[in-house]
Amino acid sequence: MELHVVIEGTRGLAEQIYRQLRDGIRTGRLAAGQQLPPSRLLADQLGVSRKTVAQAYAKLTLDRLIVTQVGAGTFVASRLPPSSRPLVQDDLAGRVVARQWQDIRTPLRHPVPEARLRYEFIAGASSRRLFPEAEWRQCALHALRRTATLRGFYAEPEGLPELRDAVARHIGFSRGVSCRPEDLVITSGAQQALDLIARVLIEPGSIVAMEEPGYPLARMLLEAQRARVVPVPVDAEGLCVDRIPDGTRLIYTTPTHQFPLGMTMSAARRHALLDRACELGAIVVEDDYDSEFRYVGQTFEPLQTLDRQGLVAYIGTFSKSLSPELRLGYAVAPPALRTALINAKHLSDWHTPTVLQWTLARFMAEGHLLRHVRRCHEVFSERRERLLARLTGDLSPWLEPLPAIAGYHLAVMIHAPLTAMQLCQLARRVEVGLYPLDDCYALPDGKPGLLMGFGAIEAQDIDPALDRVRGILEQLAG
Repeated sequence: MELHVVIEGTRGLAEQIYRQLRDGIRTGRLAAGQQLPPSRLLADQLGVSRKTVAQAYAKLTLDRLIVTQVGAGTFVASRLPPSSRPLVQDDLAGRVVARQWQDIRTPLRHPVPEARLRYEFIAGASSRRLFPEAEWRQCALHALRRTATLRGFYAEPEGLPELRDAVARHIGFSRGVSCRPEDLVITSGAQQALDLIARVLIEPGSIVAMEEPGYPLARMLLEAQRARVVPVPVDAEGLCVDRIPDGTRLIYTTPTHQFPLGMTMSAARRHALLDRACELGAIVVEDDYDSEFRYVGQTFEPLQTLDRQGLVAYIGTFSKSLSPELRLGYAVAPPALRTALINAKHLSDWHTPTVLQWTLARFMAEGHLLRHVRRCHEVFSERRERLLARLTGDLSPWLEPLPAIAGYHLAVMIHAPLTAMQLCQLARRVEVGLYPLDDCYALPDGKPGLLMGFGAIEAQDIDPALDRVRGILEQLAG
């Protein structure tokens, strides 16, 4: 590949080459450590003498922008001298809007590999060893063969027909969702599905009702769309429907496994919610993020299946059942929103990567997903029982798990003379990753608790990790 340098005229050639390479290095177009062409090769490319290029390289060397390694070549310096002051936010005409986005907190981020602790109770993550590498690789090779015949064209914004058909069959079988392939829009995770729904429904000041506590990234996404998000409390039966305010345009709920507390919305409450939505003309977003992993309790029909008015937008994800790195999700769009969501998807990113779509379609069609979920269910069930045994046993004086029948996290209330943040900070000192419930509350009177995931920690590591937590609590009690 040729280095991009433009020569104009016949004067100051060495200076032209020097200036363009200098600017490329300082702007990052030429990355630190990147190898530059030999002077003879670059001279041939530009149609100038080798001496001209050598003069430019010599000046760059004096400026400490490049280094020459004998026998290896010429490279961009790994440590560059400071450049002139870059444009800062205060210089921008749009600084007010940019600062609003800059100030948005982004909770529930997973730590980068080098920051992960020995024992991680983070929610939403699963053990790498559980991922079906061999089956996925086989399906990925099939996907590459399929795309080889279609390469060069964009795909449908709503997703490949083969994947929409596979998803419709899967959620109909495993979750009781009543939909056709044409009702589905394939998205880059459930987060994009919610973003698209908000784009086509929300205006500045629109009222959105949301569970309190609830999924913080959903709340922040809706607030970023300038919605007025109203926290609605939950009780043992789920969202308190009678607290949904008049004028609500959108209702966000996690009825199967309430995030983060874990209760399941009762049948009576589900019907009441649909009646209230019909009265308001509001769309209900049913976020069914991890109900594949159900351990005990009664199964209820999804809101989407109970809906007779076309008011429920059902969203799901493969982040929990497969891997969050895939960024694959979907929305079952109500008829009134279907075309709008497809158009919004088209404008947002045109379509989700087709190689991933073909891979997942094949993976599901061959039955790998159902087998994988069954294997994970056994693993998560063992970890859940071990965690509950400790929380209801020797840790019960300080920690109380809330009932939850699905998923792979538990909400745990703290009965100790310290805040959740303090306990998390102390736990980090002994290589245990604990995470507070604080970010899930929009209002300041949230109860102190932990969001304890058991997807990423191995069963044999749970006891050693909780022994360290118990040691902290015993020391504080003493």
